[in-house]
Amino acid sequence: MAPRPYWKGYLKLSLVTCPVAMSPATSESEKVRFHTLNKETGNRVVSQYVDSVTGKPVKDQNEAKGYARGENDYIILTDDDLDAVALETVRTIDIEKFVPRDSIEWVYFEKPHYLMPDDPVGQEAFAVIRDAMAADNVLGVSRLVIGRRERAVVLEPRGEGIVLWTLRFGDEVRPEESYFEDIDEEADPELVPLVQQLIKQRTKKWSPSMVTDPIQESLLTIIAEKKKALTPKRKSNGANKGTKDEPSSNVINIMDALRKSMEAELRGQKQTKR
Repeated sequence: MAPRPYWKGYLKLSLVTCPVAMSPATSESEKVRFHTLNKETGNRVVSQYVDSVTGKPVKDQNEAKGYARGENDYIILTDDDLDAVALETVRTIDIEKFVPRDSIEWVYFEKPHYLMPDDPVGQEAFAVIRDAMAADNVLGVSRLVIGRRERAVVLEPRGEGIVLWTLRFGDEVRPEESYFEDIDEEADPELVPLVQQLIKQRTKKWSPSMVTDPIQESLLTIIAEKKKALTPKRKSNGANKGTKDEPSSNVINIMDALRKSMEAELRGQKQTKR
């Protein structure tokens, strides 16, 4: 069952409009989450906003947004002030222009959302916009207010629906040249074919199981073990101190390492065939 949409509004292209609903395409609800506790009492620790000068807690109705004009000098904006600048993009995704599907660099894509019709009457208009974009292999460019902030978004036809991606702003993306400009080493032409062979042998069809989180699995195992134990045992801290092996040198012969890797791969394939 699909989760409940967290945004509803309209998809618009010129005179074509249809009601739509949007839900995040990703979720972190399965991640292990922790509460902060008082170790001595086992009680949860509660956080609250406190006035930095008086030291007293601030009531919810007295909280406001502040824009720093200088040190300890703020312009206060209330909820009414913020609501006053509400734009049409709060409820409408108006497709302003289209770009070739592969023209936006990956680093600008931020978060994916699933966009789908929210009314049977609007399904035909939705399908026409989706299929026309797919036929021309383009992305629709628009804007949408999310969390009181207007974001640039692109719409990508995907199967029966549309994936809406929020985009990072240009000033949020660091230019790659400043990081790669000092890399001037040319690849050894004798090594490239060896690496290509290694790549070919390790190439498999994509599966979500390739990106599992072993840390989460280990945490769940620890939690399950502690549930079974009425009194958790403390691990000894001093028994294994100073027994770690010294790290080996990172200086290696690339050709030798590649050849060893290839030999290991070939041995593994032969054993598998047997």
